[in-house]
Amino acid sequence: MRPVNSLGAWTLFTREVRRFLKVKMQTIVTPALTAMLYLVIFRYAMGARQVPGMGVDYFSFLVPGLAMMAMLQNAFANTSSSMIMGKVMGMHIYLLMAPLSAIEVVLAFLAAAVVRALVVVVVFLAVLSPFVDLHLLHPEVILLYGLCGSIIMGGLGLIGGIWARDFDHVAMVTNFVILPLTFLSGVFYSVKQLPPLWQQINHANPFFYLIDGFRYGFLDVGDTDPYASMTVVVATALTTTLVCWQLWRTGWRMKE
Repeated sequence: MRPVNSLGAWTLFTREVRRFLKVKMQTIVTPALTAMLYLVIFRYAMGARQVPGMGVDYFSFLVPGLAMMAMLQNAFANTSSSMIMGKVMGMHIYLLMAPLSAIEVVLAFLAAAVVRALVVVVVFLAVLSPFVDLHLLHPEVILLYGLCGSIIMGGLGLIGGIWARDFDHVAMVTNFVILPLTFLSGVFYSVKQLPPLWQQINHANPFFYLIDGFRYGFLDVGDTDPYASMTVVVATALTTTLVCWQLWRTGWRMKE
């Protein structure tokens, strides 16, 4: 049994973190600007309108969902962009040859995706905190759903990057899978406002549970029981990690 290469895994992790920190306009400034745009558009367009059946104003309902959506999209973007850039530039072969096990590589990539997601959500909430009344009512729920959501999306980004052959393939996954699932997951509305058929369709969307559970941690209200969904969320995060490990271990579409 080969020893754990903790130094190598840490080096890969720090490389990935430094990579996204070098483009601060995309990872830090852009989320802050986006938060201000949401403030202008939704706060002053919706006014003090409340979400039916929840007893919270619309903007307070909206912000946690937007924050979680930003985390999910940035976690996906971090791993998918790193993988496809490495493949296009022919650099991924060096990772395959490095003295790192598959699980060490996967954990380094996923940890960097989690860090990027956390940076984005902290900036996002810091910009909006003076304008919205949010409290960490259930910090353990916020942490669990935030970490699991980032791991799941980081894993999906890694899978998408391994599958893709060029930037168009990654863009296709982002535009036709990730964006629709996140925008239609209850970020902008309560699922209880929809007709029964559309409620069932939304409940089939895995991103819905991530956003609803994250929102519950701030508002103590939601469309589902977040504690009942935790098992599914944790199991999905573990399954995604295992799939990434298996794909990297076999070198699927990496050795072509």
